[in-house]
Amino acid sequence: MKAGIVGLPNVGKSTLFNCLSNAKAQSANFPFCTIEPNIGVVNVPDDRLTQLADLVNPQQVIPATVEIVDIAGLVKGASKGEGLGNQFLGNIRETDAILHVLRCFDNDNVVHVDGSVDPIRDKETIDMELQLKDLESIEKKLDKVGRAAKTGNKEAQKEAAILTQLKEGLESGTSVRAITVSDEDYRDYVKPLQLITDKPVMYVCNVDEAAAVDGNAYVEKVKAAVAHEDAEVIYLAVGTEADITELESYEERQLFLEDMGLTEPGSAKLIRGAYRLLNLETYFTAGEKEVRAWTIKKGFTAPQAAGVIHTDFEKGFIRAEVIALSDYLQFGSEAKVKEAGKMRVEGKEYVVKDGDVMHFRFNV
Repeated sequence: MKAGIVGLPNVGKSTLFNCLSNAKAQSANFPFCTIEPNIGVVNVPDDRLTQLADLVNPQQVIPATVEIVDIAGLVKGASKGEGLGNQFLGNIRETDAILHVLRCFDNDNVVHVDGSVDPIRDKETIDMELQLKDLESIEKKLDKVGRAAKTGNKEAQKEAAILTQLKEGLESGTSVRAITVSDEDYRDYVKPLQLITDKPVMYVCNVDEAAAVDGNAYVEKVKAAVAHEDAEVIYLAVGTEADITELESYEERQLFLEDMGLTEPGSAKLIRGAYRLLNLETYFTAGEKEVRAWTIKKGFTAPQAAGVIHTDFEKGFIRAEVIALSDYLQFGSEAKVKEAGKMRVEGKEYVVKDGDVMHFRFNV
């Protein structure tokens, strides 16, 4: 599961990616690795993991991670191949969620590709290119389904009606995620198309240092413009945060953040937001060797969660021993939780809750 950073050239995408790639600088104990130049595996900041590790005092602590992909800037005409558009649109299609970076700061020394700062215009430029690409996909599919529909095939007729609805929505400038269809129709006809504008999106407003705490007028305009999309809007001073990550010590970085009026880097908020956007949750395992955060999709059952550790755990699943994190933190150890009768035994139907501390029993 990975989130792709998109936006026009020169809005701060690569600086943001580099800032996220240096996420190790924001948490003293957690390692970070890069798979390839444009994909970063970024640690998900989680105070719960730190609290658990402080109690257990393990040999190592392993955080949850999320993949962030730096996609080169899209330009007007990308859907027709301008500026290597097809390649970049293909990269976006391979991601599961979109982090749409918008320039929300004035600086005459940083040239804007369209000559002036206007995040709403920039958003519409990107949206249009993505919508045009989706329109192309739908028209191809509609052409094929339409022929079957003309023969009287009821299923094809239903699919053609849904595709036509999507086509009309895109032609009017509405992204697929904002077009209302029933859950059943979405599952049967929309989801299999893997359309770009169907992906969940978070808008990342790149502001200057003065707006890092409270935002600015540009941010408010973005919030108003996307209110109908059910999309999260966050803002951070990307350039300033990149400078902070260059400071040598954790203490220096914390002092710099405090001077700005921040309790944590905006990048931490963004990483957690990307994790939610991807519909991901965390459960923990805790022992002397390691305390670890494991990533699961929301709604995973106990066997599916066990399978994230090893497929044998899912195949041979017998039961899960579950402790609520709040109980673990209250009683201070697994032994004391057991003494208090707060450890639960759950079976195959149990849906894992975000923050559960778990042990699995299985048969190979």
